[in-house]
Amino acid sequence: MRRLWSSLRVRLLVASLLWTVGLLYVTHLVSLWFIIGHGAFDRMNRITWMFVAAILLMAAGLQIFRRTLATLDDLRRSLGDVHAGRSSAVSGTYLNEVQPLVDDLNTVLEHRERRVRDAVAKAGDLAHGLKTPLAVLRHESERLEAVGQREAAATVGQQVERMHRHVEYHLAHARAAASGAIPGARCSVAESAAGIARTLERLHADRGVAITLNVGDQHVIRGQREDLDEVLGNLVDNACKWARARVSVSSADDDGRVAIVVDDDGPGIEPSMRAAVLQRGVRADQAAAGSGFGLAIVRDLVDIYGGAMDLEDSPLGGLRVRIALPRA
Repeated sequence: MRRLWSSLRVRLLVASLLWTVGLLYVTHLVSLWFIIGHGAFDRMNRITWMFVAAILLMAAGLQIFRRTLATLDDLRRSLGDVHAGRSSAVSGTYLNEVQPLVDDLNTVLEHRERRVRDAVAKAGDLAHGLKTPLAVLRHESERLEAVGQREAAATVGQQVERMHRHVEYHLAHARAAASGAIPGARCSVAESAAGIARTLERLHADRGVAITLNVGDQHVIRGQREDLDEVLGNLVDNACKWARARVSVSSADDDGRVAIVVDDDGPGIEPSMRAAVLQRGVRADQAAAGSGFGLAIVRDLVDIYGGAMDLEDSPLGGLRVRIALPRA
């Protein structure tokens, strides 16, 4: 019986019957009221009870119809959670006609997530496989320099560094593209910024660069922690390299997104160079001089996530990099 009641057809049929029967009773009793008259109608207790019963039937039919539609609203909200990244699957139990569709959709989502994770793992394996021979070549470059072949060592070193940057760039690009395809991915800006600040303050301790954080705990973005670390790591590291003494990282709400701002008190970047760095279609190795390779990576990662990136003058006197990412 319970399985039968879980059918959309059965619920709509019962609701329609109750509403129709109740409406017929009401129509019939109203007709009697006009025919018999108000005074005689008041003395007909049986008809009065029939009127009450008819109203109850109509209310019951309407309630069943509303509760049936409510299950479809639950499905819509669950799909919205998947789309917004709050969930990785459609949750809940639905009517017999809808549940098979939900099960198939969850199967597709699970299969897609598994395939994406496999692709990311293979990209990572490929990158690590390339890093080993690159490390050997870098060692050979150092050996050549040690024996006095500085020109050959410089050439090999430059090419090794360029290949290393391309490996890191495309690995980050592939991972970010995969993260955008995985529903439910979310990470805290505060946690990522705190870890990166601790690491980079130690790295730049000899220059006395201080990193100030003003990031809200409530700011959570849609995406993988590794990608946010890649973005913030490149931005803060680039700021530390050019800063004289101060770097600031802050976050704020931005119309359904999270705005992350990195400021430094360095020399900044000329407006013409900013345009070159942010120009769509510019490859990483074509980034403007002085911008740092990291800005090219950040530009593409932010673009993959459907965010925005701007370079401005900083109140500290250097460069301000502002990115906006979808909020979870």
